[in-house]
Amino acid sequence: MSEEVKTEKKKFFLFNISENTLEVLTAILLGVTALLSAWSGWIGSLHGGNQATNYTKSNNMSATGNSMYNEAAQYYMQDVMTWNNINGYLFDKEVALANGNKKEAELIDEKIDTLMYHNCSEEFLEAIEWAFDQEEDVTPFDKEGFVDSYFADANEVLDEAEAILEEGQQDNSNGDAFGLVSVILSLVLFLLGIIGIFKQLPNRRIILCVSIVFLLVATIYMFTIPMPTGFSFASFFNH
Repeated sequence: MSEEVKTEKKKFFLFNISENTLEVLTAILLGVTALLSAWSGWIGSLHGGNQATNYTKSNNMSATGNSMYNEAAQYYMQDVMTWNNINGYLFDKEVALANGNKKEAELIDEKIDTLMYHNCSEEFLEAIEWAFDQEEDVTPFDKEGFVDSYFADANEVLDEAEAILEEGQQDNSNGDAFGLVSVILSLVLFLLGIIGIFKQLPNRRIILCVSIVFLLVATIYMFTIPMPTGFSFASFFNH
């Protein structure tokens, strides 16, 4: 088959359809476009709902995480003060021993034990023991990872809040994308709706072809946009 024949067939399909076929095709496309437009608007609204939910969750978790962080900072400062007090007692003990006052040194040991018992967590006690076991002069806060352990829970909550915020931002982008699809589909509906006002059949065919192109572009683009997280038809029938 020659290229000229193929070209003639293409021209026949695109620009030589009959008036009745054009009207039927227009009606079908109007129905399909209306359904796609409704679908696009619905999915876009679901993305918007997810965005609002994720933003609210992120804000609440950020508030909780910041509160936990401040609380952890207070515990850290309290432990620093406790360690300074322990160091002060240790110095007093050294002075007592240097002066040969063993009873005073024993009393200071009791003070240290009481201070550690009432003011030190298990993790802090382990860090203190680690510091005592070191040959060089170090503090419990020099132990690798110990300071970070104060803020581990708070940072975990804050990281989760950041991840949820990013999900909300993605939902926002996806919702905007579905909004663009709805705009294009509205344009298609407009073009299909005005086909009947053109008296010349060739003009109506051109408008129909343009409508089909926009419809295909919108449909293809729409199916490249991710669906809302957790979307399932079954979930709407389980309430």
